Amino acid sequence: MSTTPGKLEITAAYVQNAVDVILKTLGEPQTAQQKRALQAFRDGDSTLIKRLSIANLQDNYIKCLGYLISAPKLTPQTDTILAESARSAADHVRDLTLINLSNAILKDEMIIGDD
Repeated sequence: MSTTPGKLEITAAYVQNAVDVILKTLGEPQTAQQKRALQAFRDGDSTLIKRLSIANLQDNYIKCLGYLISAPKLTPQTDTILAESARSAADHVRDLTLINLSNAILKDEMIIGDD
């Protein structure tokens, strides 16, 4: 279900709440690159996050942080940045869920390549 806010002023508190929710959704980093990206995010190092993002194009965790680092600047693009960050966080959760499902299904038997 989607809700459309009325005339909503984007404030620093609003953005910080959104950042906190998105970070909670992302959860803990799973790889060394994700750990580096999260530390860079905490340090405010957007250059490192963007470099990690280009080197890990398939990684939605790092992609999310790449967007999210710009959110507190409160520009006219803040809504878009938050939306893309949230979508990337959701994609990351989806990726982890699919990996976990695959591992659970294949846990007891290796069914690939047994032809």
